[in-house]
Amino acid sequence: MENVFNALSAINVNDKTEKKDGLTYLSWAWAWSEVNKRFPDTSYEIKFFDGKPYLFDEETGYMVFTEVTIQGQKKMMWLPVMDGANKAMLNAAYSYKTKYGEKWVAAATMFDINKTLMRCLVKNLAMFGLGIYIYAGEDLPETDEPTVETVVKPKTEQQATTEKPTLKRGDDNWERVEAYVTANKAQGFDTIIQQLARKYTLTDAGKKEIQKLLK
Repeated sequence: MENVFNALSAINVNDKTEKKDGLTYLSWAWAWSEVNKRFPDTSYEIKFFDGKPYLFDEETGYMVFTEVTIQGQKKMMWLPVMDGANKAMLNAAYSYKTKYGEKWVAAATMFDINKTLMRCLVKNLAMFGLGIYIYAGEDLPETDEPTVETVVKPKTEQQATTEKPTLKRGDDNWERVEAYVTANKAQGFDTIIQQLARKYTLTDAGKKEIQKLLK
């Protein structure tokens, strides 16, 4: 039997990664393909809690778990749901203070949870060797914004409009939104708009584009 860790840890993943907020991310699609090319018996499982693919705590947020099996070896991994600044996302928006002023963390959505699940899968594969070297300093993200204190409080409608990016067709967020809308057509226009409004400022033009995707 081929040594799984030796085989996967020898793969150079540098040209398949991207850096964001001081952390390095590896494409889950590429990672899954590369592992399956070498070990076709590979399988993974997402852990569910009361029918939901995450564990939630009011104070600490969301955590997702995956379990990968390769050649009979089974390993589990977990990952918290975080925003772009690597702050834990809760079920309501909250603010925290830095030396540069107040920052906001949006409430988590199923989009955030789904994204974290795939990142967790990649980290799970790293436990078998694939790209494990890119996690060497992940507990020390590069940041020049140390947190002074955390203050949880509701976000006003005016603040939400100011902080959230405006959704426009063709911008950096549109491809992800398009995939989300297409995959959740059954929820209907009103529900989808309500979910997207938690992360984006929606203009009338943006809503019309979303309507087109639902036809």
